[in-house]
Amino acid sequence: MDKAILIRNADHILTMDDRRTELFGADILVTGGKIRAIGPRLGQAGAEVIDASGCVVTPGLVNTHHHLYQTLTRAVPGGQDALLFGWLQTLYPIWSRFGPEEMRVSAMVGLAELALSGCSLSSDHLYLYPNGSRLEDTIEAAAEVGLRFHPTRGAMSIGESAGGLPPDSLVEAEAAILEDCIRVIDAFHDPSEGSMCRVGVAPCSPFSVSRELMRDAALLARDKKVMLHTHLAENDEDIAYSLEKFGCRPGQYAEDLGWTGDDVWHAHCVKLDSSEISMFARTGTGVAHCPCSNCRLGSGIAPVREMRDAGVFVGLGVDGSASNDTGNLMAEARQAMLLQRVSRGADAMSAREALEIATRGGADVLGRPDCGRLAQGKRADIAIWDVSGIESAGSWDPAALLLAGPMKVRHLLVEGRQVVRDYGMPHLDLGAVIARQNQLARQLME
Repeated sequence: MDKAILIRNADHILTMDDRRTELFGADILVTGGKIRAIGPRLGQAGAEVIDASGCVVTPGLVNTHHHLYQTLTRAVPGGQDALLFGWLQTLYPIWSRFGPEEMRVSAMVGLAELALSGCSLSSDHLYLYPNGSRLEDTIEAAAEVGLRFHPTRGAMSIGESAGGLPPDSLVEAEAAILEDCIRVIDAFHDPSEGSMCRVGVAPCSPFSVSRELMRDAALLARDKKVMLHTHLAENDEDIAYSLEKFGCRPGQYAEDLGWTGDDVWHAHCVKLDSSEISMFARTGTGVAHCPCSNCRLGSGIAPVREMRDAGVFVGLGVDGSASNDTGNLMAEARQAMLLQRVSRGADAMSAREALEIATRGGADVLGRPDCGRLAQGKRADIAIWDVSGIESAGSWDPAALLLAGPMKVRHLLVEGRQVVRDYGMPHLDLGAVIARQNQLARQLME
């Protein structure tokens, strides 16, 4: 069993528990991957002590949408100033040259970047498998980095020759897609509490797979009791495509095919209208809000205030690093807060609400009530932020991290194991991983 850890004397603990309790000068005791106690003056013989004086402690952040393979294609010329569809058409030919190593190394870089921004749990949406790539290339990377991981087996089945957006070389036969979904679920999905890996089913989008695959994927996921994920209502092009091809808006298309419910979450949802928001609230359907990517691609500002007020489950996603172009979840939370304010007024979203969306909110979207909050019996996914530095100097409310606080975490625990220690990752040769990533990127350029 892992050694007990005592986080001692934290200036401020934002628990995100059911009462949104905030504690001052308190401790957290961790044993066996769980929080055993939280409060003042705790003790445990033989425990490793982490001094959290001068620090704010939060739950580990939760990332509900990513394409980790894209970490290898940041800031690609030709795609930097394009809208969604044009951006994809620029990048598809590059991605078609990926193989298993590109997938694994890019995932390691992306997950390490997330960890350094305080993220303890990340989903991933991998929807292309060129040159022998497999979902386990990313699962192995997550195990090495040490993050809790929700990979999804994505897919594209309609290529350019059939009227779709992706090149034919990147699409798969639908029977083979469903067969591989079964394979990876049976091999890697762990439904138990405290699970470090849960697999989902995730056809890429309504414009890259058939109606039949969307329906069959939903049936398969329910049979296997796993979650469903896809892109939905991302921008105006997306809405126009749905109206032209399906004769309805994306939300209606999703509902018709079984893609609503508390086992479903959709990425982006920038263009949901009031009836679709009501449907999502009524059915318990979740949303992965990706503000930086939505800005970068000019997609718009998602109606997060309206979603939250209606009762929709909303989490944050950094999205792929070819459209972000970074993977810092604290920066994403700040951007979410600022976009709601610029569109709805300065009181539209507080710093604490944005941080709640980044922690508890994301955990709820992913069906993980055991994560995203600090309370007795919950998983020991804990982020420790040093607010004694220049970013917070002069701050009257150190707990308002998104207003005046660090964007990098000092320490991060995942399942009670210290993944980040003093801003570094001692169990990982990050320099070597970055060097290999840059070498692979140069090869792709050439």
